[in-house]
Amino acid sequence: MAVMSDQPPAWTPSSWTALAAEQQPEWPDPQQLKAALADLAAMPPLVFAGESRALQTQLGRVAQGKAFLLQGGDCAETFAAFGADAIRDKLKVLLQMAIVLTYGAQLPVVKVGRIAGQFAKPRSAAVEQIDGVGLPVWRGDAVNRLDATVEARRPDPSRLLRVYHQSAATLNLLRAFTRGGFADLEKVHVWNQEFVAASSEGQRYAVVAEEIERALRFLRACGVDVTNDPTFHTVDFWTSHEALLLGYEEALTRQDSLTGDWYDCSAHMLWVGERTRDPDGAHAHFLSGVGNPVGVKLGPTATGDEVTALAARLNPDNVPGRLTLITRMGAASVGDVLPEVVRAVRDRGLAVVWCCDPMHGNTFLSGSGYKTRRFSDVLDELRSFFAVHAQEGTVPGGVHIELTGEDVTECLGGAQDIADMDLAYRYETACDPRLNNQQALELAFQVAEMLRP
Repeated sequence: MAVMSDQPPAWTPSSWTALAAEQQPEWPDPQQLKAALADLAAMPPLVFAGESRALQTQLGRVAQGKAFLLQGGDCAETFAAFGADAIRDKLKVLLQMAIVLTYGAQLPVVKVGRIAGQFAKPRSAAVEQIDGVGLPVWRGDAVNRLDATVEARRPDPSRLLRVYHQSAATLNLLRAFTRGGFADLEKVHVWNQEFVAASSEGQRYAVVAEEIERALRFLRACGVDVTNDPTFHTVDFWTSHEALLLGYEEALTRQDSLTGDWYDCSAHMLWVGERTRDPDGAHAHFLSGVGNPVGVKLGPTATGDEVTALAARLNPDNVPGRLTLITRMGAASVGDVLPEVVRAVRDRGLAVVWCCDPMHGNTFLSGSGYKTRRFSDVLDELRSFFAVHAQEGTVPGGVHIELTGEDVTECLGGAQDIADMDLAYRYETACDPRLNNQQALELAFQVAEMLRP
């Protein structure tokens, strides 16, 4: 049983267990869980401390308005949807979005995926009704199966090991793509997937790609060695996920041999969610002790005092790039709630990255029974986010988007004008609706316009 006190316990990788930990599964076999976590603790790290430090340096530039953060990927990764093509297509969309943002805003873009670890989901209820039968809720493939049976919904610790191995394979492929030529600027046209190339967004992207190719030809004519300069042929691509299952995160936490600091080596960046962001809770306590850059999701109930308490817990030394505040307040609420929170952070001189998640606050159930979001609401929240920061004299540093590289029909609207009746055509998400490839590219063009000086 967790013991609560006014002062948090001295930090160790396991000290979170002395505090209240929300959204943890009820594992039926403690010995099986213990064995799985011991196996994980013996595994090599998925990422390295030096990589996380490099990301924090880049995020420090974002906090200063000298770069922009693009964070995106699946709502929840699944074992079934795993494959090289799916990873490649998500990377393609993020690279296309980054090109549009860099070209339009004339800013470097820090590219962070919701990938290689986003396998667990917080839920609003422990039980759900399916065809009149109450079943334990699906908590992501890290915990149980989506199939609507009692056995499938039983938490299984062996799935944590599968998360590790799939994350390792995903990271291996991402590193090959981003370092092995796939991310070459001279291949910007190749990224224009067939189903995007035929769209109006794909045609706009083709114009940008042609301008980039013209610029590269100009640099060659001026004597710049474009062919051998790695700046033009590789990209930094970082991984992130919600640090929800604290046993898994603890098992992959390692002490850096160079600095002696602790790092959560499951991802380059971790965040604490809206449901688990209690400054005195186990999740904030755990992340307070690792050296990774960290984020916090802030919903419409967030207050300035709560956010400054979180900053004091997670970034007591006020290091630029250490803390990203990811607002997810909804198009109807952001204009009323965000200004007070921004002023509280600004007036205390806190160095943070402000990032907008325009997805989670705009979810609703459509008439046909699908959980969905309106693309227009997503854009409205983004516009309000930028407007508040312009009003308060602060930096709108990034966007956090749930998206896929597939041509799904999960969010309403956009240039394709997806309607309620279209949702059933390709509604493939395991949890929350994602922007498809065309909508994601359309959003990038819109954000680039918002970033123009």
